[in-house]
Amino acid sequence: MELELHRDAEIFDRLGAEWNALVEGGQCRVPFLRAEYQRAWWAGRGGGEWPEAELCVVTARRAGQLVGVAPLFAARNRDGRPALLLVGSVEISDYLDLIVARADCEAFCQALLERLMAGDGPAWEVLDLYNLPAVSPTRAALARAAAACGWAVTETTLEPVPAIRLPGDWETYLATMVEKKERQEIRRKLRRAEAFEAPVTWRIVDSAHYTPADGEAFMNMMALAEDKARFLTEAMRAQFRLTLQAAAEGGWLHLAFLEVGGEKAAAYLSFDFDNRLYVYNSALDQRFGALSVGWVLLGYLLQWCIANGRAEFDFMRGGEDYKFRFGATAGAIYRLQASPRLGAAELGGQAAAGENAQEADCFPCER
Repeated sequence: MELELHRDAEIFDRLGAEWNALVEGGQCRVPFLRAEYQRAWWAGRGGGEWPEAELCVVTARRAGQLVGVAPLFAARNRDGRPALLLVGSVEISDYLDLIVARADCEAFCQALLERLMAGDGPAWEVLDLYNLPAVSPTRAALARAAAACGWAVTETTLEPVPAIRLPGDWETYLATMVEKKERQEIRRKLRRAEAFEAPVTWRIVDSAHYTPADGEAFMNMMALAEDKARFLTEAMRAQFRLTLQAAAEGGWLHLAFLEVGGEKAAAYLSFDFDNRLYVYNSALDQRFGALSVGWVLLGYLLQWCIANGRAEFDFMRGGEDYKFRFGATAGAIYRLQASPRLGAAELGGQAAAGENAQEADCFPCER
C-alpha cells in the first residue's frame, strides 16, 4: 500500500467518486462516511463542535487503486489532549469508521499507524475514534496493530443504537415485533388520525424535490422544543443546511412532514441509504399533541419502509423508551483510543477490542 497524507479540504471533492465507491464496497456502508457528508461536516466543523481543527486525511492506494481512507482531523479531544479524531466526531454523526474493505482492514490499520508516526502531520498524542459500530473490524484490527507497535489501547462502550429489522408486511411487523399493548396503541392512534375532523396527511420530500425552504421549515419546527432550540445555534443551523444539501446531492435525503388541516404538525429527517432508513432527527408541534402526531408519523414511516422493501429502520443513537416500544433491539457504538505516548491508565476506558469484536451485532454494517 502507498499511503498519502492530505491537509486540504479539496480532498472530499477531488476523490469524491472513488471515495464513495469505497464506502459502497467497504466494511461499514453508512451515509456519514460519504464524501459529500464528510465535506459538509468539515465545512461546519460539526456545527461548531471543533472550532480549532486541522484536517489530516490519510489515503491508501494499491497499484493506483484507492483501497483505504482514514478521514482524520487534529484537535484537542474531550480530555484536553492533542488527538486525531474521525471527521464527523462526535455529536451529530452516529456511525463513523475507517473506510476500507473488510479484506484490507488489517493491512490498512498496520500501515496507517506507521504513516501517522512519520511526523509530517499535526502534533498528536492519541488516536481517538468515536462511534465505531460493533461489527466494524477496525476495532479488533486497530487494537492488534497498536499492540504490535507497543501502543496503549483502550475501548469504551458509548451508547445503544436501537433498530428494527423489518419483515415483509405491516401486519407481520405488528404481530411479531411489537408487544400486544403497544400494537393496540399504534393501531388506535392511526385510526384516530384517519378519522380526525381535519384531514391528516403526510408527504415525503426526497432528494429530487428538496428546497432550502423545506430545511428551514424543519428546523423551525425543531426549535419549538426548548431543548432543541438551545441545540440549534446559528452554527448548528448552518451545519444542518450543509447536511441537508449534501444528503440531497447524494440522493439519500428523506424528509417527512405530517400535516393536520394543512398545518405542519410533525416531521422526521431521515437518510434513505443502502436499503435502510436512518432516523436522524425529529420535530413536533405540541399544539397537536392530543393526536399523538409523532407516533402517527412514525407509524406511516414504518409502513412506507415495509411497502418499499427497506430491510431496516435505524433509530440510531439513544436509548429512548419509545424506540423499543416500536420493536427495536439495541446494538452499540464504541470509542477506541490508541496512543504511542500515553499509558492505558491515562487513556482510561475498558480493555482493548477482542479478536471477535467483528462478530457483534450492529445493523448498519456489512453482514
